[in-house]
Amino acid sequence: MRTQLRPLFACALAGAIASALALPAFAAQPAAAKMETIQAVLTAPPMVPPPITRKTPAKVVVDLEMVEKEMRISDGVTYNFWTFGGSVPGSFIRIREGDTVEFHLKNHHSSHVPHNIDLHAVTGTGGGAEATNTLPGRETQFTFKALNPGLYVYHCAMAPVGMHIANGMYGLILVEPKDGLPKVDKEFYVMQGDFYTEGAYGEPGLQPFSLEKAIDEHPTYVVFNGAEGSLTGDNALAAKAGETIRMFVGNGGPNLVSSFHVIGEIFDKVYFEGGTKYQENVQTTLIPAGGSAMVEFKADVPGNFILVDHSIFRTFHKGSLGILKVDGEKNPEIYTGQQLDREYPEGEPQGGR
Repeated sequence: MRTQLRPLFACALAGAIASALALPAFAAQPAAAKMETIQAVLTAPPMVPPPITRKTPAKVVVDLEMVEKEMRISDGVTYNFWTFGGSVPGSFIRIREGDTVEFHLKNHHSSHVPHNIDLHAVTGTGGGAEATNTLPGRETQFTFKALNPGLYVYHCAMAPVGMHIANGMYGLILVEPKDGLPKVDKEFYVMQGDFYTEGAYGEPGLQPFSLEKAIDEHPTYVVFNGAEGSLTGDNALAAKAGETIRMFVGNGGPNLVSSFHVIGEIFDKVYFEGGTKYQENVQTTLIPAGGSAMVEFKADVPGNFILVDHSIFRTFHKGSLGILKVDGEKNPEIYTGQQLDREYPEGEPQGGR
């Protein structure tokens, strides 16, 4: 395995060094005259930065650090994740249409390989990847203008690209429209990913990445927010009956498509593929690898509502399961719960033969 990957890392390292040497000592930055300068608030999943209330564009400074760290992927199982901001998925970034974004990317000195970032919200070469080839212990910077509102994926694009993504290097960036999003009571950040380990599902200990499984698209784990159980038990999402909920849902891939569904709920609105148009009354929404969706619904009744990838064997045998716990008063006009449990009466068949 290491023999196979060494040439790939060598190419990535050479490319990063060449890019760094090719850059001038300083470069002119686009003007952001008379704009308010704001430090971006970044949040780890499932939290989301607060909605943007300002009515004018600003210069937004984003500082994002890339860290390689061993973390839990399942009970008794750990994995060497490559992260943006120390979490999988990476930090949620929230900006506004028309903002000028000064983006600083830092690669922690303990990293073993160079990294970069491709933000699907960026109009420019490589989505910023070309400008951010960042060696361990280095910082790079570029500036872009947020031209298009929507919910976008970002990910590492350093070769081998698939491996960097498979190790957890992805996240979401929201570009709010100029007039903002409709007000809701709760917002959550959920992102699916498929992971490829040498060991079988549940095999304990630190598990290395399997390039063979990744190429064959045979994941060991398919999970929300980087680990089995990340959204269950004490980590379950929480809301109250009567509240409106918005979920920013992404799919880091690198390979699988997600069939996102919340058991017991119907999405009032789905902003499909992360765009500005929405469909109403949706049961399950398809989210491609490298894609996203915003789903909104009202929690009308209390209960535990299960988040799944409706490619259902992934849910019960690979880990893609989460829980939204809704507290509140029951509403039997909407849902009664079980009303009958008795032995089925013997006799003539009902409804014909």
